[in-house]
Amino acid sequence: MTGQIQVVGLGVNAKADLSAEALQALHQSDLVIGSERQLDTLEQVIPVGKESIVLPKLSALKALIDEQLVKGRTVLVLASGDPLFYGIGRWFSRYFSAELLTFYPAVSSLQVACHRLGIALQDVEVLSLHGRPLSKLRTRLRQDQPLLLLTDKHSTPEALANECIACGFSEAKITVCEMLGYPQEMIRSFTAQTLSNTGRSTKFASLHVTLLEPGCNQGFLPAFPGIPDQHFVTDKEDAGRGMITKREVRLSILSLLQVAKGECVWDIGAGCGGVAVELAYWNPNSDIYAVEHHSDRFDCLEQNRQRFGVVSNLSIIEGRAPQALADLPAPDKVFIGGSGGELAALLDQIWTLLPPGGILLGSAVTEQSKCDYYQFNQTRTQRADSENETLQLSVSRGDRLAGQIMYRPSLPVTLYLFKKEPLS
Repeated sequence: MTGQIQVVGLGVNAKADLSAEALQALHQSDLVIGSERQLDTLEQVIPVGKESIVLPKLSALKALIDEQLVKGRTVLVLASGDPLFYGIGRWFSRYFSAELLTFYPAVSSLQVACHRLGIALQDVEVLSLHGRPLSKLRTRLRQDQPLLLLTDKHSTPEALANECIACGFSEAKITVCEMLGYPQEMIRSFTAQTLSNTGRSTKFASLHVTLLEPGCNQGFLPAFPGIPDQHFVTDKEDAGRGMITKREVRLSILSLLQVAKGECVWDIGAGCGGVAVELAYWNPNSDIYAVEHHSDRFDCLEQNRQRFGVVSNLSIIEGRAPQALADLPAPDKVFIGGSGGELAALLDQIWTLLPPGGILLGSAVTEQSKCDYYQFNQTRTQRADSENETLQLSVSRGDRLAGQIMYRPSLPVTLYLFKKEPLS
C-alpha cells in the first residue's frame, strides 16, 4: 500500500483559515510537517494528539516522506499561500508523481500585497530572490516595470536599494509589506537613496514582501537585445573596444541561434562575454556555457557575468577547446567565436555531439577560418546532413573628422550556420 501527500496552503493569516476540503485532509492525515510558524497557525484547528514535526531541510525531506509512503501513511505538508506559485509545491512536483499529490491552494502573500497596495497582479512581474543571488535582480530591472519580490536575509530592502542605485535606477521606490495578515502588519515606502543611507538603522520584519518600482533607467541595464558595446567591461581601456563581438554582429548571432527555453548552449572563444552575456540575459531558463582561455578576457567575462546579473544560468570555463569541453553537458546549440587555431578539428567534434535539429554557428574574420568553414560546409553539402546558411556583415560606424561625419569600417565578419538534419 502506498501513502499519499497532501500539500496545504495556509493563506496569509496569523491563524490558519482552511477550506472545508483542506480541514478534512488535515484530520485524515497521519503526519503533519511544517515550519514552527506554520504549525503555530494551526493551534486552534489541529486535532489533539495529531503527530507533527518541524519541516527539515529539503535534502532530508524526501527520505522522510519516502519512508512514510512505504508505510502507507498520508503526509500533510504545510505551505505558505499558494504552494504552486513560488512555493514548495514545485519541489514536490519534481520529486513525486502526480498520483501521490493533492494540493490545496490558498491566497498567497503576493496576492495580498497587491490588494493592500491596490495594484493588479497581472501588472507586476514576480521574482523570487529567496535562496538566489541578489545580483539576479539585475536581469529583471526594467524601466517603469514594477517588480514584486520574495526575498531572504541577503536581499534586504537596503541591499535592493543599493543594487538599484548601482545599476542606474536612482529613482526607484521600494515598498515593504511586513507581517501581512498579522496584528503587526505594516506597509512602508522608501526611495532607494533613503534606504541606502539609513537602511541599517531601519529594521524590517523577516516576514515581508517587497514591491520595487524602478522608475527611470539611467544606467547600463538593457531593455531590449543589443547591449551597447561601451556597457561591457573589456580588455581595452577604450569603452566598447577590446575582444568583444560588436553589437550589430551580436544581434545577428542572437537571431540566428534562436535559443529556446531549456536549451543548453556553448559559446566557445567567448572573449569578454558579449554574446554569452546576452544569451544568458534574454534566455533565463536556458543554460549557457562560455569557454575562454585568455586570462585577461576571462576576467572581463566574469566581471560582465556579475555586472549583468546572469550568475544563475551563465557558467564560465577557463580553458582551451576542445579540452575544456570534456565535462560540459551535451549542447543543443553551439556558437564558435574563436578556436585558437584548432577550428577544423573542433567543428568535426562538435558536429558529432549535436542532436538532430541542433545548430552550429561560427564567425570568421581571418582567411584561414573562412577556409575551414568553407571545407566544413562542403562536407555537410556532400553528406546532405544539414541546412546551411551563411552571410557576411560589414559595418561602418559614424565618427567625426574636422567637424564632419565620416564612417569608419570594421573588419567584415562572416557567419556560418549549420542546422543538423535528422538521420534518415
